Amino acid sequence: MNLNSFINTKKFIKSLKNFSKKKPFPYVVIDNFLKKDIALKVKKNFQKLEDKKLWNYNNFCEVKKATDNWNFFSAETYQLLLNLNSENFLSNIRKPLKMKSLYPDYGLNGGGLHLMKDKGILNPHLDYVIHPKLNLVRKFNLIIFFNTNWKKSNGGELCLYEDNKTNKEIPGKQIVKIFPKFNRAVFFDTSLRSWHGVNKVNKNVRKSMAVYYLIDKTKKAEKRFKALYSPLKNQLRDKKVLKFIKLRSNLKTSSKVSKLK
Repeated sequence: MNLNSFINTKKFIKSLKNFSKKKPFPYVVIDNFLKKDIALKVKKNFQKLEDKKLWNYNNFCEVKKATDNWNFFSAETYQLLLNLNSENFLSNIRKPLKMKSLYPDYGLNGGGLHLMKDKGILNPHLDYVIHPKLNLVRKFNLIIFFNTNWKKSNGGELCLYEDNKTNKEIPGKQIVKIFPKFNRAVFFDTSLRSWHGVNKVNKNVRKSMAVYYLIDKTKKAEKRFKALYSPLKNQLRDKKVLKFIKLRSNLKTSSKVSKLK
């Protein structure tokens, strides 16, 4: 497979020149990340997914549907994911960022295709640090949007927050709000207490692909195997929400409270 027939790689590599300079943590936004014909074909895969048996997250902090099942992917989606996890693509990240190692996650743990319908939301959260099966550290997120005819009134922006220096359980100030434009990609570092979330979706279906990249584990790495969510302002004193967050962040109890088939 030819990587350049799927992805505008030169544009992606060029964007990484400013990666480390961004606040609140390193990130870049790349418009027209995919070749247009590929983006349109992958978009069609989401329409077929809506009738499938997806993971259904419907709780206090996350309302979305998702699948990491390769059998549900169209040929174009399957091939795109292979390219995004290929050595050729990973080398385009390693070289400009001067990294010694970087690994793919073919199992798409927590990644794959995500759908958020009306009232879908993701509270601000920190992603897992240590991959529960590979014993590697999560380093980067790559999110690609496949929404067409998206309006500001539809919400669903990806929000990035400062770290809170006085309370590690909640984020600091929101610094960035990224509109989920069609064929827009966001690449960001998740290893720096990188609080992020998704604003509530209104009267539309937000469609995205998520791919995660890993590095070798260090002694300083936090021992967090599941996402840590923060309550919203109106949830700060809600005991049910706080109990859910505690259970959701625990590897042994997370699946019992977070998702249903």
